Amino acid sequence: MSAHLSKNKRINAERNPMPGKFIIANEIQLKLNDFGTSRRLSDPPNTGAKQLTVSEVNFDPGKGHNFHKHPDQEEVVLVVSGTVEQWMDREKRILNPGDSAFIPAGVVHASFNAGDQAAKIIAILGPCIGPNGYEVVDVANDAPWKTLRK
Repeated sequence: MSAHLSKNKRINAERNPMPGKFIIANEIQLKLNDFGTSRRLSDPPNTGAKQLTVSEVNFDPGKGHNFHKHPDQEEVVLVVSGTVEQWMDREKRILNPGDSAFIPAGVVHASFNAGDQAAKIIAILGPCIGPNGYEVVDVANDAPWKTLRK
């Protein structure tokens, strides 16, 4: 490539920066939750995303994200490591690394670590809702959800 073309590419890149963002895990804030930890890999404040909110979620053994729903968002839960007890409405499946669940908008669901080691999932929701790209309605204390796991 000639020096002239290389200089033009550099100038063009300065005028029109890449329309995306690299996400480096250790540069993202790790949030402590009652079930373990989580970090938002992509959401409107972090990346300017409009269609996808992506979170890494780590469940401690025996812990999980209790029954909830996202009224206007679809979700894919992808198991990265560990064993996850995944609920969708009143149906439960045990998911292992590489397994996933597609959850339509408004469907009650829950994810729990079913193993004795940490479990990691990637949660992908879309479209982004609100300023943080995420809406959640907790139904864990409502019937029938409060008694399903007992």
